[in-house]
Amino acid sequence: MTNTVDQKEIQAFSKDAAQWWDPAGPFAPLHRLNPVRMGYIRGRICDHFGLEQNDLKPFKNLKILDVGCGGGLVCEPLARLGGTVTGLDAAPVAIEAAKDHAKASGLSITYRAEPSDNHKGGPYDVITALEIIEHVSDTHAFIASLRKLLKPGGILIVSTLNRTGKSYALGIVAAEYILGWVPKGTHDWKKFVKPSELAALLRAHDLAPSETAGLVFNPLGGDFTISKTDLDVNYLMVAKG
Repeated sequence: MTNTVDQKEIQAFSKDAAQWWDPAGPFAPLHRLNPVRMGYIRGRICDHFGLEQNDLKPFKNLKILDVGCGGGLVCEPLARLGGTVTGLDAAPVAIEAAKDHAKASGLSITYRAEPSDNHKGGPYDVITALEIIEHVSDTHAFIASLRKLLKPGGILIVSTLNRTGKSYALGIVAAEYILGWVPKGTHDWKKFVKPSELAALLRAHDLAPSETAGLVFNPLGGDFTISKTDLDVNYLMVAKG
């Protein structure tokens, strides 16, 4: 029985699932940040395993799991880089959208409509859990489930929103109510996770945080950049198994 799924969160995301791949739809912010986010993820995985950055398929020998995969925005580039990719999401309609898009794109990706604590696959060399921990019902149970699925010596990459005044202003007030980037009620600020809290969670489950970087929006250029110092809103944390 799952300990991590918040049914209210699943319902909220399910209503827009058919629009996962619409760059102007409800998931437009994810489309905007995905290129720089994937560049960072590619670099960290290559560094961790000593892979050649310029290889067209550097992940060809890696088994990769993306938890909270939605419509497959991260699974597809990971598969194109050669990884054997599995995507999990607790929303069946999101999984159907992901399957349809992967088929149309000619990509072989395994998708499962289930939470990580019910998943029987693995172990995995790489696990990504991006913009998902702030939506689960039990963060300790969630990280524990990821730890069980990660190979010894593997790498886990988590991204989430920091719980700061700035993240409330930008991640909720601006994104949901002023700019209309995401539907109102998408996020609950009280469930945002500070980097210190995430690092403590990871350590509690025998994972070693090794790097943290901010994902910063540039309102002038309308794009995102990676920052080593600005973790005030969105950030990624890398941990070793």
